[in-house]
Amino acid sequence: MTVPGKEAELLTRVVSGDRDAFDAVMRNHEDRVFSVCLRILGDREKALDATQETFLTVFRKAGQFQGRSAVGTWIYRIAVNTCYDQLRRAKRRPSESLPEHVDPSDPSAEEAIESAALRPEIEAALAELPPDFRNAVVLSDLEGLSLPEAAEILGVPIGTVKSRVFRGRRLLAKQLGNQIDQ
Repeated sequence: MTVPGKEAELLTRVVSGDRDAFDAVMRNHEDRVFSVCLRILGDREKALDATQETFLTVFRKAGQFQGRSAVGTWIYRIAVNTCYDQLRRAKRRPSESLPEHVDPSDPSAEEAIESAALRPEIEAALAELPPDFRNAVVLSDLEGLSLPEAAEILGVPIGTVKSRVFRGRRLLAKQLGNQIDQ
């Protein structure tokens, strides 16, 4: 991972058309962006699409980064918004994913999926949470972001994130019964 000031410098180089700088920014954040997208959307193909769309947005809007937050926080905010957009579009017109055999396997994607994988019962319970609670739990508990970082990414006050995490955890505990590891 690069130093925060270096990342802002990389974005400046991206604006001037430096593809190597963009590749460096993407390498630094792609695994975590994919993990966030996978946990919010709950589907590998949709998460891959959202990850790709996130980095297209980062590339297009690199000049709009104002430095009021860390580059990573800015990118994860874009990822969360991209997932929200996908969820809204999916509500309007449901679609079926292509069968797995249509898409050639990508070994590095498989590694990212394995590292992002949760037990199936937890994944199912997480998918049942209201989106606001799920996103707060994903960012704070699964991605390990601090409450201030999660609040900045979600665009809500820290107290709201605390409340959503607390309520999300309670709903998860209720859905999982005594299956929660202490």
